[in-house]
Amino acid sequence: MEKNGKVLCFGEVLWDNLPSGPLPGGAPMNVALHLSRFDINATIASSVGKDSKGTELIDFLQDSSLRTDLIQVHQTLPTSEVLVHLDEHNSATYEICKPVAWDEIHLSDDLVKEARTSKAIVFGSLASRSTVTRNTLMELMKNDILKIMDVNLRPPYDTEGIVKTLLSNSDIVKLNDDELMKITDWYQLSGTMDERMHSFYKLLRLSTLIVTKGKNGASVLHQNEIYHHEGFKVITADSVGAGDAFLAGFLAALFDNKEIPLALKEACAIGAYVASQAGATPLYSKEIIQNSIFS
Repeated sequence: MEKNGKVLCFGEVLWDNLPSGPLPGGAPMNVALHLSRFDINATIASSVGKDSKGTELIDFLQDSSLRTDLIQVHQTLPTSEVLVHLDEHNSATYEICKPVAWDEIHLSDDLVKEARTSKAIVFGSLASRSTVTRNTLMELMKNDILKIMDVNLRPPYDTEGIVKTLLSNSDIVKLNDDELMKITDWYQLSGTMDERMHSFYKLLRLSTLIVTKGKNGASVLHQNEIYHHEGFKVITADSVGAGDAFLAGFLAALFDNKEIPLALKEACAIGAYVASQAGATPLYSKEIIQNSIFS
């Protein structure tokens, strides 16, 4: 079956309940939304509850020009809501309830067809906390498709065995510096950050490894070459979704065959912009980012 350039983002959609109020979120949804703003044909596959919060999320996706035909409506489980706590630096931590609708994303003919005709699938580790959703993801990953893992270690849903299984099936992995340290410890890898990146990259036989470092920018290991960017200094509104925006910006540049240093720079720019705004999905255009002070 011919690939058509689509990117399937799979996993959680939810409401981030910030101190300032609720905003739509969920890493895979955020990535899909940001990819679409960079003219990538991205779709989110998830599940919401048969409730007003679920209806509002679907309305938001439609208003954002994202397809909603792969959003399942669960008859009994509620739409996910996450309590977001911000520290003195406006960095976020999360209280994530269970069970919720995206814990049971069922395998469907439409979902299988989407995976077969997409060039890439983006997924995280959080949605695989439940057996139903994890089994669906593993079936989708049996296809000849670029597998992109956006690691999201959210205790207590950071089981080593589950995360390792997902990692072993991935081509591109993006995680933050704390997650890199924790996961490389699991594999008994040691050394400096760069040394751990090289060891991890070789062990998993990745095509690309991406490590974000918050205000200190990010690093990318690609084809055995490592690249660094110091990031862009902004006043942080909150860190919610900044990493998702970074990943989308990097993938959009990668799919556009841009050189890795430029892809990394553009990813840092979009990540910084989102960190400077409230919530995970502030409105912007790619022109605003490319023509902004970050350029």
